[in-house]
Amino acid sequence: MKRTHRWLLGSAVVAGFLGGLAACQDTLRRDRVATCRRALPAVAPQPGIRLLRAAPGPAANSVRVDYSDGNRPHWLTCRFDAGTTLTALATEATTLSGPALYMLKRFYLDTPDAAADDPAGR
Repeated sequence: MKRTHRWLLGSAVVAGFLGGLAACQDTLRRDRVATCRRALPAVAPQPGIRLLRAAPGPAANSVRVDYSDGNRPHWLTCRFDAGTTLTALATEATTLSGPALYMLKRFYLDTPDAAADDPAGR
């Protein structure tokens, strides 16, 4: 095999790897945003909540959800492990304790109700 063919083949393999890695990161980011957004109805159950923005947060492995209750803006942030496991959730008023976070994940986020109540679907 000629040297240029090897170089082209090597470049194609590296480009494919990087493209696949970028696609995985995009899926990971999308799943984290959806999980944090779906926690909103459990954290702020009052009617009239309006989702303003859900995007990656200021810290690594975090997501920030901005929402409003009437004219008052609020936020919540979710922190994740290296994957999509929620490890912490905080609002401007409080941080969920370990047991409260466990209950949220086990009895709400892991149910069809969380997907049905997703604020992005309203």
